Amino acid sequence: MISQKQFDKEIDIIIANAVREDIGDGDHSSKACISEDATGKAKLLVKDEGIIAGIEFAKRAFDFIDHSLKVDVLIKDGAPVKYGDICFYVEGNSQSILKAERLVLNAMQRMSAIATKTNKFVQKLEGTKTKILDTRKTTPGARALEKWAVKIGGGENHRFALYDMVMLKDNHIDFCGGITKAISKTKKYLKDHHLHLNIIVEARNLDEIKEILQNEGVHRILIDNFNYEDTRKAVQLINGKCLTESSGGITLETVRKYAECGVDYVSSGALTHSVYNLDLSLKAV
Repeated sequence: MISQKQFDKEIDIIIANAVREDIGDGDHSSKACISEDATGKAKLLVKDEGIIAGIEFAKRAFDFIDHSLKVDVLIKDGAPVKYGDICFYVEGNSQSILKAERLVLNAMQRMSAIATKTNKFVQKLEGTKTKILDTRKTTPGARALEKWAVKIGGGENHRFALYDMVMLKDNHIDFCGGITKAISKTKKYLKDHHLHLNIIVEARNLDEIKEILQNEGVHRILIDNFNYEDTRKAVQLINGKCLTESSGGITLETVRKYAECGVDYVSSGALTHSVYNLDLSLKAV
C-alpha cells in the first residue's frame, strides 16, 4: 500500500487541479459584486441522511485557497448525520469562501455517499471476520478522495494503483500462458527488480485454486464469481495457507452470505462506482 506521505501528495494534487479547473484566471462572479476585503461566514448544512465524510478534506481545501480562513468543526468525519445538521462554520474573506465552495461541496457530497454505502456493508458484516474492500473502479483523478471515504465509512483499502501490489487476474494468466507460469515469472520479476510487493492471484474455479496452492509466495487468492457452495469449498481448500477474497457482483443483499463462507475479505467496486451524492449546501450566515 502507498505511504501516508504519498497519499497526502495525491490529495494535494487533486485540490490544485480542481482549483485550476474551476477558478482559472479568477472567480469573476465574486469579483464583480463583492469587495476584495469583505469578510463573511458560512455553514456546511446537511440536507440528507448518512455518514459525513470530507471534513478534513474541506479544511485542506480552504487552507489551499486562503490560509487565513478559519474552520470551526462541529461534526467529525465518520459521524452519522441527518437533515438540518451543521458540520462546520467557515469564516474569513468572502471571495475566498466562494472560491472554495464548489470544490468542497463536490468532494464532500461524493465522499459522504461513498462512506455511507461502505458503512452499510460494514454493518452487514458485523460479527464476522470479513472486511469490505474497495477496488480501482474509481473516478479518474479522484481515487485518493474516494478511497479516503471508504476508510471513513469503516471499510479497508485494496491496492491503491497498479504499482503498489501485484494482482494476477484472468487476462494476465491467459496472456502469460497459465497460472503457474504467471506466478513463477512474477516472483522472478520482483526479485530481479528488488520489489517487495504482495501477490494476489485470481481463481475462476476450484481447479485453479488447487493450482495456485501448489505455488509458494501468494499473499491472497481472489475467489472470483463463485457461488456460496464453491466459495466454502475454496476456503476449505486454502485452509489458511494464504488470505482469501471474494469478488464479483457481491451486493448488500449477498455480502453476509459470502462472509459466512469464511473469506477474509469481500471486495466491491460498487462502493465507489455506484453511489448517489449526499445532499449538502454551503450557506452564508
